[in-house]
Amino acid sequence: MSQQPRVFASPDELRAAVGEQLGWTDWLEIEQKRVDAFAEATGDHQWIHVDPERAAQGPFGGTIAHGFLTLSLIPSLTPRLFQVEGVRMGVNYGVNKVRFPAPVPVGSRLRATAVIADVAEAKGGFQVVTRVTIEREGEEKPVCVAETVARFYL
Repeated sequence: MSQQPRVFASPDELRAAVGEQLGWTDWLEIEQKRVDAFAEATGDHQWIHVDPERAAQGPFGGTIAHGFLTLSLIPSLTPRLFQVEGVRMGVNYGVNKVRFPAPVPVGSRLRATAVIADVAEAKGGFQVVTRVTIEREGEEKPVCVAETVARFYL
């Protein structure tokens, strides 16, 4: 059962939530079709991602998702955890830190959680730093840990 995203109506509400875990998203299966589309979009056709026959003999026993594909899921996953109301728009501003501690074999199911790490004023609005962790079902290590930065304009 999917949780409803937590809704923040002001920077003050976000500041009050600094340090809180915002729950978990539903599971998302990573299919070869998505990995192949990412390879086409980025030009990264390394065999560990797109050649199931060769990858079966490789170090992961099959194809794995690109690390940057996993990272690219964050903008679609975090709105399932929290949303900010009362702003004109929000934009991705950057990423402070990113790590890929474990691989994502094709067929894996992933989910994300987030913690609001910081809320600060920014020209025309405010900036939110979020620590996002993406985990793979059945795997102890996370598959992606990223500190993302978003700007919200009033």
